[in-house]
Amino acid sequence: MEEIEQWFNHLRIAKRSTQKAEELTYLLDIDCLKVPIGQSGQLVAVSCSNHCIRVYNKQTLTLVQQFQGHSAPVSGIRFAQNTGNLLFSASCDGTVKCWDVRSSSTDPVQNYTGYPNNTFISFDISCNDLVICAGTEKVEEDTFMVFWDARTVTNTDSHGSQESLGVYSETHNNDITQVRFHPSNPNMLASGSTDGLVNIFDISQETEDDALLATCNSDSSVSFIGWSGKELEQIFCMTYDEGFYLWDLAHLHNDEPITLVKTQDARESLKLDNGHLDYLIGGFYHEKAEKLFVLGGTSMGKLHFLTCDASELAHLHTLHDRHSAIIRAFYWDSEDNSLLTCGEDAQLFLWKPNATELTTGKKTSMKLPSDVHRKMRVRSKNSYQSKK
Repeated sequence: MEEIEQWFNHLRIAKRSTQKAEELTYLLDIDCLKVPIGQSGQLVAVSCSNHCIRVYNKQTLTLVQQFQGHSAPVSGIRFAQNTGNLLFSASCDGTVKCWDVRSSSTDPVQNYTGYPNNTFISFDISCNDLVICAGTEKVEEDTFMVFWDARTVTNTDSHGSQESLGVYSETHNNDITQVRFHPSNPNMLASGSTDGLVNIFDISQETEDDALLATCNSDSSVSFIGWSGKELEQIFCMTYDEGFYLWDLAHLHNDEPITLVKTQDARESLKLDNGHLDYLIGGFYHEKAEKLFVLGGTSMGKLHFLTCDASELAHLHTLHDRHSAIIRAFYWDSEDNSLLTCGEDAQLFLWKPNATELTTGKKTSMKLPSDVHRKMRVRSKNSYQSKK
């Protein structure tokens, strides 16, 4: 654990992306293409507030490709985990698109469409690259989790639209802000919503009712969910009012409490030596340290590393360097202990331990008002339910 803490303590900005003034835009989401250790050509993708997707060389942060096929905000991006050239994106325009990042063409190789009036605000792809799931905004009384067969990318020569396999429509009653497949079990899926619920599904079951394994309640609008624990049987979530919750699904069928951590507002409960916390960004489970780490920040771009200890969040370290505005997303690379961050200052940073940044030109950034703190109140329910 001390070794891991030292890595965090010594993180410095090694590289930053550069954009022309007319290209400055919020950077909203980030993902990294996984390649074998020692192999060059690792890529990082970011989604932008002007509806485009940019792909960079990870080591140099030079722009290698840009895709502009969506007509509304891009709600998420994911690289395929086993096919090294495919990047998926979901959008509020009601489509999920697949892009070939190694191709010279900037046209999508596949379009996935939902139902009329679908607005996709969350999505993910299973760890075996077989199933795509996207969550929708609520329209009238309807909110959906839509599923597609991702194999159509490699099984078809046409560039037409791929219709869905089906939907889940009964387990959330408001916007589905998060969907997250399990890192190693392709049938396990978690979803989070502005109804405050985090649902766990086994999508190998034939019906939505049979698939629903458990429901946990955060009592607030869910902004982020992830998997944690040595057996990855824990699920954590963050809320738009900076709450944090951690549940152990292994305790669903015994007398142990399922709720391990319940923090209603990390801004008030967290004790920092210097400074303050304005928002939570996300979290990741570090397998070597066997620890769940959470990242939070300030409106001026400071980045805090937090740990989840003794039923509460605790401050670990605040990075020396910083962004100049709100940080929207990050990617932690456990292979080389590097960190990628992006945010509302239009900057993409690569952080490495003890790095020294070599700058060759003027740094450019954006400082605009942020809408990241969307506050919503939801009615309270039981803290969790286990399906019998």
